[in-house]
Amino acid sequence: MISIKEAVIVEGKFDKARVAEVCDALIITTDGFTIFKDKRKKEFLKALAERQGLLVLTDSDRAGFLIRLHLKSFIPNEYIKHAYIPAIEGKERRKRTPSKEGILGVEGMDAELLENILKEAATVREVKAGEKITKSDLYEVGLSGKSGSAVLRRAFARELSLPPRLSANALLEILNAAYSREEFFEIVNKSRNTG
Repeated sequence: MISIKEAVIVEGKFDKARVAEVCDALIITTDGFTIFKDKRKKEFLKALAERQGLLVLTDSDRAGFLIRLHLKSFIPNEYIKHAYIPAIEGKERRKRTPSKEGILGVEGMDAELLENILKEAATVREVKAGEKITKSDLYEVGLSGKSGSAVLRRAFARELSLPPRLSANALLEILNAAYSREEFFEIVNKSRNTG
């Protein structure tokens, strides 16, 4: 399994599950064409792109390329990378019939092939033991498990240009993808000193 610096952008939840099998990264879904109308998600992706970069991994069909083009329309080129899967004929196991174009999507890719595609396109990072932010860390600073944690978490998320209604688990996933444990505590301390 590889650890990726960029946030990986995929189309749907089955693609997300497949990518999560081969890499440690923040994986965000566009929910198909929903990204065309979701202003909050667009703002979130812009902020995320500036902070850590995006790696787009959509299906190799027409829909996948339309989503790529749309992402490129509001995210500057310097913050976006693209990984491409090959157009392999077939159908995903969970589906009764092949897709409209008759090719496999991200969810149908062989794990080894998918990992190699991601290695080629992504910035692979080394994660040291003990570097990850934990749920205990969130509890320690009041962002989880305490009275008023939800309110603090919303304010903290807004400060980092994240969606305000993140659960503790979602916040933890994003923080671990974007920051080291040391950086997290620096941000918390800075936030307390200015707040």
